[in-house]
Amino acid sequence: MAATIGVVVYPGTNCEHDAVLALESLGVRAELLFHDQRSFSGLDALVIAGGFAHGDYLRPGAIARFSPVMGAIEDFARRGGPVVGICNGFQVLCESGLLPGALQKNRGLRFLCQDSQLRVTSTSSVLTSQATVGELLSIPINHFSGSYTCDIDTLRILREQDRIVLRYVDNPNGSIDDIAGIANEMGNVVGLMPHPERASSALLGSVDGIVLLRSLITSAMATT
Repeated sequence: MAATIGVVVYPGTNCEHDAVLALESLGVRAELLFHDQRSFSGLDALVIAGGFAHGDYLRPGAIARFSPVMGAIEDFARRGGPVVGICNGFQVLCESGLLPGALQKNRGLRFLCQDSQLRVTSTSSVLTSQATVGELLSIPINHFSGSYTCDIDTLRILREQDRIVLRYVDNPNGSIDDIAGIANEMGNVVGLMPHPERASSALLGSVDGIVLLRSLITSAMATT
C-alpha cells in the first residue's frame, strides 16, 4: 500500500505542485492540505512547501505559524510523524518553534537563485536516512532570507545531537556553520532551504534530490 504525503499550502505558497509532481513520480500519493484546515487524517508524512506564506509579511513564516492547520501539524510532529519544511517551509517550522533558530536575510542582501552543492552530514533524520554521510548533492536554492542563525548554545546542541543534516560546501548565504538543513531531536522534523523537488528529474538538471525524497517516503511508509 502506497504512502500518502500531504503538501501544506498557505496563501502565497508557490512550490506545492512541484512537490506533488516530484513525490508522485516516485510512486506515492500526494494531497494538498490547505492552511485553513484544523485537522487531517490518512496522511503518513507532511511537506511544507516553499513560496511566500501570507506574503512573507512581518517576516517569512511569522503569520503562517498562526494558521489553523498548525495545531494539527504540531500534533502530528509530536506523535513522530515525518514533517519536512522546504525553503519557506523551513522558515515556518522555525517560526512555529518546531525547529530552533531562525532564517535571516542572505549575506550581502542578495536574492539567490542558483545550484548549490550540499554535503550530507547526518543520516539520523527522515530526510537523510537513505543517503550516506559525506555524500555530495547538487540541489538548487531560491531565497532571500535563507541564512540560518541561532545562538551558540543551540549550535552546540545541534552539533552534539547530530541534528545538522546538510551543510553547504560553498556557503552562498552566510548561514552559521554552513548549515543548509537541520532536524529536531527526534529526527522526524526537518527543515532545509534547498529545493530537492527541483532536483528530481534529469530534465531539471539534477536528480540528486531523489535520495532525500526517497528518505522521506521510506519514513512515511514506516508509519502506514
